[in-house]
This record gives sequence, C-alpha cells and structure tokens, in this order.
Amino acid sequence: MRNLRAAAIPTLLVVLALAARLIPGPRTIDDSYITFRYARNLLSGQGFTYNPGEFVQGTTTPLYTFLMAGLGAVSGAAQAPFPWLSLGLNSLADAATCLLLWRIGKRLGSERAGIAAALVWAVAPYSVTFAIGGLETSVYVLLLTATMWGYLEQHRKLTALCAVLALLTRPDALILVGPLLLERLVRALRSHETIHLDELLVFLIPGLAWAVFATLTFGSPIPHSVLAKMQAYRLEPYSALIRLLQHYATPFLEEDWLNTAVAIGIGLLLYPFLYLVGARRAWRADQRSLVYILYPWLYLLAFSIPNPLIFRWYLTPPLPPYFLFILLGADQLLSALFRLRVKTPPAEGAGALPAAGAGALPAAWRSVVPALLLICLPLASTLTGWDVHPDHGPDRPAPDMAYIKLELLYQQAAGILAPQLSPAQTLAAGDVGTLGYFTSARILDTVGLNSAVPLHYYPLAASYYVINYAIPTRLILDQKPDYLVVLEVYVRKTLLQDAQFRQDYRLIQTLPTDIYGSNGLLIFKRDGP
Repeated sequence: MRNLRAAAIPTLLVVLALAARLIPGPRTIDDSYITFRYARNLLSGQGFTYNPGEFVQGTTTPLYTFLMAGLGAVSGAAQAPFPWLSLGLNSLADAATCLLLWRIGKRLGSERAGIAAALVWAVAPYSVTFAIGGLETSVYVLLLTATMWGYLEQHRKLTALCAVLALLTRPDALILVGPLLLERLVRALRSHETIHLDELLVFLIPGLAWAVFATLTFGSPIPHSVLAKMQAYRLEPYSALIRLLQHYATPFLEEDWLNTAVAIGIGLLLYPFLYLVGARRAWRADQRSLVYILYPWLYLLAFSIPNPLIFRWYLTPPLPPYFLFILLGADQLLSALFRLRVKTPPAEGAGALPAAGAGALPAAWRSVVPALLLICLPLASTLTGWDVHPDHGPDRPAPDMAYIKLELLYQQAAGILAPQLSPAQTLAAGDVGTLGYFTSARILDTVGLNSAVPLHYYPLAASYYVINYAIPTRLILDQKPDYLVVLEVYVRKTLLQDAQFRQDYRLIQTLPTDIYGSNGLLIFKRDGP
C-alpha cells in the first residue's frame, strides 16, 4: 500500500500538469515568436540574429533560444513547429516543477502542503498560460526550483549547474542565485563547508562562455531589450509596486469569484500572515530554506524599485515558493485547529460522556479534513481562472489569461502582407513577434527590443502617450520603413498628427479591434520618396 501511494502522488501530479497544458494546445504569445525567429535564424546559419546581419540581443533568454534551435534541428530545421516544440518542453518542465514542490514541501515539514502547492502550480493560469504561450517561463521556474531543491538536498554540483542555467534563461534569476551564492559562502566560512573547484567550474564555465560570446557578438552581455524596455515605456510612479501587491494579495485568483477590492483587502492581511507562519515552520525544519523564503519578497523589491512595465509573465516566477509557504502556514493552523477538543454538553438526562472521547473530534477528521481543505480550497479557487469555451482560438478549455486576440490579429495582418514582402523590405511595428515570424521582411522594432536604432528616439514627452507606449514620429520618418503595422493608439498623438507622415504613407487596410482602447490595427504602405 505504501508503494502504491508513493507512486500515485507523482503520477497524479505529472498527469494533471501535462493534461492542463496539452488540452488547451499552443496559444502562442507575441514575445515567443521573437525567440522562435532567433532559433530559426540559428538553424538557417544566419547566426544569433533577429534580422540577418544585425547582431542585436533582443531576447533575454539565450538558453531557451538554443533549446528551441536544438529541438528544431531534430524536428525538421526550417519547418520546425516551434509552438508545439515549446509546448512539449514547457509541459515537461512544469510537471517536473510539480514533483520538486512536492519534495520540497515534504522536506520542510509538510508533504501535504507540498502536494497542495504542486497541484495549484499544475493548473494555475500564471503557469499554464505561458507554457502554452511558448515563453521560457516554465523552464525558468523549473531551474529556479531545482536550484533550491538541490541546495536543500546539498547536491552542490547540481545546484551550481541549475543556478547558472537559470541565469542563462533569464537574467533576473540573480534575485535568487545572488543571495544563494552569498549564503553558500557564509556557510562555508562559518562551518568550514568546503567549496570544491568542480562546484565552481560547473557554475562559472557556462556563464563565462556566454558572457564572452555575447560581448563579442553583441558588444555587451546585457540584453539590448532590457535597456529598450526601460526607455520606451512610460509608467506612473509606483505602478509596478501596486501591480505586484495586487498580485501577492490574490495568489489563488480570488478576484475571479470575490469583489476585487475585498479580495485584495483580505489578501494583503491574510497571505503575508500565513506566509510568515509557513516560513517559520520551514526555517525550523531546514535553515537552508532562508533564501527561498526571502525570494518572493526580494523579487517584489527588485521589480518595484526600477518600476518597469509589468508584463503578465513577470508575475509568475515568485509564485511556486509563495504558494508553498502560504500552504505550509495554512497546514499548520488547520492542523492545530482540528486537534482542538470540542466540548459538547451531554443531552438532558444523560450521563457524562466517557472521559476518553469527551468532545474530541474523530481521529479521521483531525487528519483528513485539514488535508482536504488545504488542497481543495486553493485548487478550486485557482480553477475559476479557466474557461471551458474561450471566445477566441481553439474551442478547448484554457485559462482566461491565455488571451491571444492581438496575436491572431497580427497573424491576419501578416497574411495580408507576406505575399508583398521580401527580405530586402522593412516592416515596422510596435509588436513584432508574430509579424516577424510569419513574414520574411526585415523588422524595424519600434520599441527597440530587436533593433538598435529606436533607442535614440526615446524618451518621448508625456504628451505623446495615450497609454504606456507611443511610436516616435521621427523614427518612422527617418528610417523610412516600407510598411508599418500598428495599433492606432500607439500613433494617435504622434504619426497620425504629422503632415509629413500622412504625405509619405498611405493607409491600405484597417483591421477592426478595440484592444488597449485602439481604433483598429492600421496597415500603412510607404508611397513617399
């Protein structure tokens, strides 16, 4: 029976995680297509480029790009089905993360809290959306979780390898890896835990190899896209902090079934309290958990202080430990509650109850009911973020968050333009992933993620913005792209107000949409000199 139970738990976790991703199928996000185009150019011999011949590091995920290129080489190179390849890889990564959360929970004092965290991660929209969306998020979270599991288990070379691979998947892995390195050094100094040369080499060699390659190829190991995002977008002060606090207040999507303001108000008090209880429990079980305990809060600080635009996928990495420590705390409180003896007065005329059972809850209740509450309540709340019949894309159950209306619109625009475009022509856009993947044109990324020139045109004055992004007029007039595909709201106070632009460019089609408050997706063709 024990062996059956031991096999049932990981099987359930893996099957649920895979099913929650394979049933919706690929619902690819625009940014994923950027990585796919880099991978496709690698396979075609063009090098690590978005536009052949232009070496700009527009992706922040070199490891994931190489993984996609490797899988693409195995599956057919130029015809590689990258959305399906990424879905398969990400599904396996999330299933592995579920298993590690279960194991970490068990090590930190509560197997059932680990199981509950794993089950929530298996179906959480913030997990599933970006797995089926083609982003590197699933692989990144797996590497972070494996780094922490390896550290708790004292598998030092595994920890070092996962840590450096996490850094090569996303640079913000430094939020976890940096404190972990410091903690490892302090432990080595205090308790004479030797840091072996092979441990150092496993960590240093891949990181240094990429740093040298990136410096020689792009001029810097720092992704160009990081600088572009800091300059191109305009945000109100504290926008990132407010968004992150809202996120931390509703980890199980309570806003989907409860008034949003009420959910946030309760969550801002309840979940930090449960987290503290769980963190205390974990600390007592294993003091090596300190960095994992701190990670969600260091993440909040690291993204709040520079106040970047918080894309949906930025909200995902801190969730696994956040789930785990909240549920560790909830498990401790529920267990204590159901161990209480409930005083039940005897019925009138009856004698006193036997002393041995006086007011005590049945033993099964004290064990099963807390477990059911711990697992079922957060899981049920999280599942409210799913839609059985999404209003766009494939008619299969998927998270509401897996929203790809804009990507489908850009695919439509790409279908219109692809027959007219050649690799020698330039297509400008503010969202370039889908357009770049489905056309052969050179892409002028007006945000500047994959193109170096646009950074010289930012920042813009606040008066040019309707939302958090606007395309500079001079950028288009100076660079003279052959075509421009853009949401109307991006150019409402810039290009559309400029007489020279209206003279040089002709609106050839408008695709209806009100995304971001826009009056359509506009397709322009250059007719001027």
